Amino acid sequence: MIDLNIHRIDEHASYAEVVLNDPSTLNAIAEQDLLDISAAYTEAEKAGVRALLLRGEGKGFCSGRNIKGVVPAEDDAADYLANKVTPVLKQMSAFPAPTFAAVHGACLGVGLGLAIASDIVYVAEKSKFGSPFANLGATLDSGGHALFVERLGAHRTMDLIVTGELISGAEAVNSGLFSRLVPTEELLEFTRDKVIRAAQGATQAFVTSKALVQDIRDKGTGLWDSVAVENEEQGRLCSSPDYAEGFAAFNEKRAPVFFGR
Repeated sequence: MIDLNIHRIDEHASYAEVVLNDPSTLNAIAEQDLLDISAAYTEAEKAGVRALLLRGEGKGFCSGRNIKGVVPAEDDAADYLANKVTPVLKQMSAFPAPTFAAVHGACLGVGLGLAIASDIVYVAEKSKFGSPFANLGATLDSGGHALFVERLGAHRTMDLIVTGELISGAEAVNSGLFSRLVPTEELLEFTRDKVIRAAQGATQAFVTSKALVQDIRDKGTGLWDSVAVENEEQGRLCSSPDYAEGFAAFNEKRAPVFFGR
C-alpha cells in the first residue's frame, strides 16, 4: 500500500509525503506498488509541491521486491527490472523539486533503489544496507552496483556482495554512502524539518543544482564544463523573482520569503 499526503505549509509552499505502508512485509514492493509510487509522484508533481519525503511505516523502510508467489521458472526478472522498476526510479530521480528519503530498518534490493533515486537520504542508526542476495542466486540490482562502487570502492562492494553481510546506518554514513545519521526516534521529525525548509526555499535554484549534480554523476561532466553550465544557469536565475527576493532580504537584513519562482 502506498499513501500520498500533501501538506500545506503556508500560502506559498507545500510538500508531499509518500509512505510505503505495508509493515507486515517490511514494505516489500509488489508490481502494483510500483504503479502506485509512480502515480503518487505524478500527483505530487501536478500539485506543485516544492519538496517531497519518501518514508516507510513499521519496522523498516523497504525490504525489497515482494517475491511472495513468484515462481522462479516463470519469473522474467529482466522485464520486471527494466520495464517496471527502472522507469519508476527514473521518474523519482527526475522529480522537479528536492526529494528526501527517511530510512530506518531494512533498505535492500528495490528499497535501496528507492533511496538511491532520492536526492537526500537521512538514515537511522539501526538501518541496514547491503546485498543480501548471496543465498538467492541473484545479484544486486536497482542501481546498487553503481552506488556502492562510487562511494565504497570496488573492493568493499565485492566484499558486501559475496559475503551478503549488511552494514549499519552508522557505517553507511561514515563511508559516504548516504548523507546523515539520525537517532531512530528523531529520524522522521528531523527529516520533515529539512523537507519543510526546502519547500520554503528557492525551488528553481535547487532544481538547477539537482540537474548539475546529476550530470556530473551520470555524464561525467568535468570541472570547466560544469563551471560553464553554472555560469549560464546563474545568469538565467538572476532574472527570477526569488533571486531578487534573496538579494533584497540580504540587504534589508531579514529572512527571505521565496515563492519557488
